[in-house]
Amino acid sequence: MDEPMVEMLGRIGIYAPLFLGAIGSILGCAAGGQAACGAMLDVEGGYGRLIGVSALPSSQTIYGIVVMLSMNGSFQIQAAPGMFAIGVLCGLALLFSGWFQGKCCASAIHATKSKPEVFGLSVAPAAIVEGFAVFAFVFALILAGGLPAAAGGS
Repeated sequence: MDEPMVEMLGRIGIYAPLFLGAIGSILGCAAGGQAACGAMLDVEGGYGRLIGVSALPSSQTIYGIVVMLSMNGSFQIQAAPGMFAIGVLCGLALLFSGWFQGKCCASAIHATKSKPEVFGLSVAPAAIVEGFAVFAFVFALILAGGLPAAAGGS
Protein backbone atom coordinates (compact mmCIF):
# COMPACT_ATOMS: atom_id res chain seq x y z
CA MET A 1 0.00 0.00 0.00
CA ASP A 2 1.40 3.40 -0.89
CA GLU A 3 2.37 5.93 1.76
CA PRO A 4 -0.41 8.50 1.17
CA MET A 5 -3.06 5.79 1.58
CA VAL A 6 -1.46 4.55 4.79
CA GLU A 7 -1.28 8.11 6.10
CA MET A 8 -4.96 8.64 5.23
CA LEU A 9 -5.90 5.52 7.21
CA GLY A 10 -3.92 6.89 10.16
CA ARG A 11 -5.80 10.20 9.92
CA ILE A 12 -9.12 8.35 9.81
CA GLY A 13 -8.04 6.55 12.97
CA ILE A 14 -7.31 9.85 14.68
CA TYR A 15 -10.76 11.29 14.04
CA ALA A 16 -12.84 8.08 14.20
CA PRO A 17 -13.31 8.13 17.99
CA LEU A 18 -14.80 11.62 17.80
CA PHE A 19 -17.16 11.14 14.88
CA LEU A 20 -18.27 7.63 15.81
CA GLY A 21 -18.62 8.61 19.48
CA ALA A 22 -20.67 11.64 18.44
CA ILE A 23 -22.97 9.45 16.35
CA GLY A 24 -23.50 7.20 19.38
CA SER A 25 -24.23 10.23 21.56
CA ILE A 26 -26.69 11.57 19.00
CA LEU A 27 -28.57 8.26 18.80
CA GLY A 28 -28.52 7.78 22.58
CA CYS A 29 -29.53 11.32 23.51
CA ALA A 30 -32.28 11.24 20.89
CA ALA A 31 -33.74 8.04 22.36
CA GLY A 32 -33.53 9.40 25.89
CA GLY A 33 -34.83 12.82 24.88
CA GLN A 34 -37.83 11.38 23.10
CA ALA A 35 -38.67 9.31 26.16
CA ALA A 36 -38.23 12.34 28.42
CA CYS A 37 -40.55 14.47 26.28
CA GLY A 38 -43.22 11.78 26.38
CA ALA A 39 -42.82 11.29 30.13
CA MET A 40 -43.19 15.00 30.83
CA LEU A 41 -46.75 14.76 29.53
CA ASP A 42 -47.55 12.15 32.19
CA VAL A 43 -45.81 13.51 35.31
CA GLU A 44 -46.35 16.63 37.37
CA GLY A 45 -42.71 17.35 38.26
CA GLY A 46 -39.14 16.09 38.18
CA TYR A 47 -38.58 17.27 34.64
CA GLY A 48 -34.95 18.12 35.30
CA ARG A 49 -33.97 14.60 36.19
CA LEU A 50 -35.73 13.26 33.11
CA ILE A 51 -33.74 15.62 30.88
CA GLY A 52 -30.58 14.87 32.86
CA VAL A 53 -30.93 11.14 32.29
CA SER A 54 -31.55 11.71 28.59
CA ALA A 55 -28.22 13.57 28.34
CA LEU A 56 -26.10 10.75 29.80
CA PRO A 57 -24.99 9.36 26.39
CA SER A 58 -23.30 12.68 25.55
CA SER A 59 -20.21 11.51 27.44
CA GLN A 60 -19.18 9.26 24.53
CA THR A 61 -18.44 12.37 22.48
CA ILE A 62 -16.23 13.69 25.28
CA TYR A 63 -14.30 10.41 25.41
CA GLY A 64 -13.90 10.55 21.63
CA ILE A 65 -12.53 14.10 21.80
CA VAL A 66 -9.93 13.10 24.39
CA VAL A 67 -8.80 10.04 22.42
CA MET A 68 -8.63 12.11 19.22
CA LEU A 69 -6.54 14.80 20.91
CA SER A 70 -4.21 12.19 22.40
CA MET A 71 -3.49 10.80 18.92
CA ASN A 72 -3.57 14.08 16.98
CA GLY A 73 -0.35 15.63 15.74
CA SER A 74 2.43 14.50 13.51
CA PHE A 75 3.07 10.79 13.45
CA GLN A 76 5.40 8.28 11.93
CA ILE A 77 3.96 6.40 8.98
CA GLN A 78 4.56 3.02 10.64
CA ALA A 79 2.13 4.07 13.42
CA ALA A 80 -0.72 4.72 10.95
CA PRO A 81 -2.15 1.16 10.86
CA GLY A 82 -2.18 1.03 14.65
CA MET A 83 -3.81 4.43 14.84
CA PHE A 84 -6.47 3.30 12.38
CA ALA A 85 -7.22 0.14 14.35
CA ILE A 86 -7.27 1.87 17.74
CA GLY A 87 -9.34 4.81 16.53
CA VAL A 88 -11.94 2.86 14.58
CA LEU A 89 -12.39 0.14 17.20
CA CYS A 90 -12.60 2.65 20.06
CA GLY A 91 -15.00 4.75 17.98
CA LEU A 92 -17.23 1.75 17.32
CA ALA A 93 -17.26 0.90 21.03
CA LEU A 94 -18.24 4.51 21.82
CA LEU A 95 -20.92 4.50 19.11
CA PHE A 96 -22.60 1.35 20.38
CA SER A 97 -22.26 2.26 24.05
CA GLY A 98 -23.83 5.69 23.44
CA TRP A 99 -26.63 4.20 21.39
CA PHE A 100 -27.49 1.45 23.85
CA GLN A 101 -26.98 3.69 26.86
CA GLY A 102 -29.69 5.89 25.37
CA LYS A 103 -31.99 2.89 25.19
CA CYS A 104 -31.27 2.16 28.85
CA CYS A 105 -31.98 5.82 29.69
CA ALA A 106 -35.27 5.69 27.79
CA SER A 107 -36.27 2.58 29.74
CA ALA A 108 -35.31 4.28 33.02
CA ILE A 109 -37.42 7.29 32.09
CA HIS A 110 -40.41 5.10 31.26
CA ALA A 111 -40.05 3.22 34.56
CA THR A 112 -39.65 6.42 36.56
CA LYS A 113 -42.78 8.07 35.20
CA SER A 114 -44.88 5.18 36.50
CA LYS A 115 -42.95 4.54 39.71
CA PRO A 116 -40.72 7.49 40.73
CA GLU A 117 -39.17 5.62 43.68
CA VAL A 118 -37.23 3.33 41.28
CA PHE A 119 -35.34 6.22 39.66
CA GLY A 120 -31.91 5.37 41.09
CA LEU A 121 -32.16 1.67 40.40
CA SER A 122 -33.54 2.21 36.91
CA VAL A 123 -30.53 4.32 35.92
CA ALA A 124 -28.07 1.58 36.98
CA PRO A 125 -28.10 -0.24 33.60
CA ALA A 126 -27.18 3.02 31.86
CA ALA A 127 -24.27 3.40 34.28
CA ILE A 128 -23.11 -0.13 33.52
CA VAL A 129 -23.12 0.59 29.78
CA GLU A 130 -21.16 3.78 30.51
CA GLY A 131 -18.54 1.62 32.20
CA PHE A 132 -17.85 -0.17 28.93
CA ALA A 133 -17.35 3.17 27.20
CA VAL A 134 -14.82 4.07 29.91
CA PHE A 135 -13.01 0.76 29.37
CA ALA A 136 -12.72 1.42 25.62
CA PHE A 137 -11.60 4.99 26.32
CA VAL A 138 -8.87 3.97 28.78
CA PHE A 139 -7.61 1.10 26.63
CA ALA A 140 -7.44 3.38 23.57
CA LEU A 141 -5.39 5.92 25.51
CA ILE A 142 -3.01 3.25 26.78
CA LEU A 143 -2.58 1.64 23.36
CA ALA A 144 -2.20 4.99 21.58
CA GLY A 145 0.51 5.96 24.04
CA GLY A 146 2.56 2.97 22.89
CA LEU A 147 2.52 3.96 19.21
CA PRO A 148 5.51 5.80 17.71
CA ALA A 149 4.77 9.54 18.04
CA ALA A 150 1.04 8.87 18.43
CA ALA A 151 0.87 11.02 21.57
CA GLY A 152 1.60 14.21 19.65
CA GLY A 153 5.38 14.07 19.37
CA SER A 154 7.35 13.74 16.18
